[in-house]
Amino acid sequence: MLHLLPLSTLLLITSTLASPLSRTDSKPLPLLIWHGLGDNYAADGLHTVGDLANETNPDTYVYYIRLDEDADSDRTATFLGNVTAQIAQVCEDIATHKVLSKAPGLNALGFSQGGQFLRGLIERCGDTVKIKNLVTFGSQHDGITKYQICKDGDWLCKSYVGLLKANTWGTWVQGHLVPAQYFKSTNETTGAPTEEYLHNSNFLADINNERVLKNVTYAKNLAELDNFVMYLFEDDTTVIPKESGWFAYTNSTNGEVTGLRDRAIYKEDWIGLKKLDERGALHFETTKGGHMQLSDKVLRNVFKTHFSPEKASWSGLWEELQEVIEL
Repeated sequence: MLHLLPLSTLLLITSTLASPLSRTDSKPLPLLIWHGLGDNYAADGLHTVGDLANETNPDTYVYYIRLDEDADSDRTATFLGNVTAQIAQVCEDIATHKVLSKAPGLNALGFSQGGQFLRGLIERCGDTVKIKNLVTFGSQHDGITKYQICKDGDWLCKSYVGLLKANTWGTWVQGHLVPAQYFKSTNETTGAPTEEYLHNSNFLADINNERVLKNVTYAKNLAELDNFVMYLFEDDTTVIPKESGWFAYTNSTNGEVTGLRDRAIYKEDWIGLKKLDERGALHFETTKGGHMQLSDKVLRNVFKTHFSPEKASWSGLWEELQEVIEL
């Protein structure tokens, strides 16, 4: 039997399809890229990623997040600095940027520590910086338990690690040495965070809402993402444990992994991950290779699947139309 739709429904569908947001030639959202430890915003490899984003989605405005216009100083800031102050600076930079501040939304790509820093930006600056889709590669969302973070021959990194190991929970270290601010210590028997971590962590314990007093704004802001995509590197030996990239807990004694959905941060929805998951917006992905060994094929797939203007325009639209049609 043929069912005719009411005139009001037909008008809604027609106006939606005619909207600039629904056209396949709509302009892609600007893309933020935050690099990892030991890298800088002007690095050739990073700009190759931006070029690939533009090849996949033409006219993508790419902004490489930096903490200093001088590339060497920007690299130093990946080791030395207060992450809380750094995120506040980036938030201000984006909110006052002549292009980014006027965009209807932004996409974001985070490499290694840049991934959890972008997540912190979303949680803390959601009222001024509107990120729609976040993709992270090899990030330390649940922290690290070892400082195995330096490349061979990187003596600057190794000198900082010497300071880290000497006094991770000291006030100076937590306020100045970046990797210490996402280091995490747990009770190996229960998996619970230690008191020294909860009391002293400058960054991670806060953005993961692990303390007794929760910041409900963090959960609200992260849950508003269209998509949160987390990639692990299958052979990652730099991020320990590598499952941190999926918010999983790995027992350092027996190697047993407790997945995100079995943890309190998800069950009690401390930061909005459960809400994202319930509407199909939380994605767990893997890619072959060691830490930050990325192929163009994987990146192109990310750009096409999550950052394309068609994806941004149609995300959730069909579901809304279905709801209208069923009325």
